[in-house]
Amino acid sequence: MKVFLSYAHDDAALAGRVCKALADSGLEVTDPDRDHLPGENWAGEVARALEQSEAMVVLLTPAAIGSPDVKRNIEYALGAKNYSNRLIPVVVGGLEHFSAAEVPWIVRRMPWFELDDDEVEPPKVQPIAEAILSHA
Repeated sequence: MKVFLSYAHDDAALAGRVCKALADSGLEVTDPDRDHLPGENWAGEVARALEQSEAMVVLLTPAAIGSPDVKRNIEYALGAKNYSNRLIPVVVGGLEHFSAAEVPWIVRRMPWFELDDDEVEPPKVQPIAEAILSHA
């Protein structure tokens, strides 16, 4: 299953580790910042990746909460039929780093996963992959 990974640019190192762990769990992960070359139409490539993906993992960090790109990705996933029941929020580092009120209201109503920044390895990410695959 093709999964779109949404995150703030400040969290690129974390996203790289999550991307690898999800791929090790058997998912095909699209990371718009890593999968496109300089000079390509980045916005067009992101739009195409969103259309072709069947699930989204969104990394919720303080940087992501303030990111317009992450918010747009969430809005897209909420409205796209190919993402039905496959928008997976992942709170990184716990809610003590930002208030739950900062998370879009509809995402607050969804079940989410929690990860510590130092726990990003296949066994810790496996439940996220299983949640995605259970809705395949």
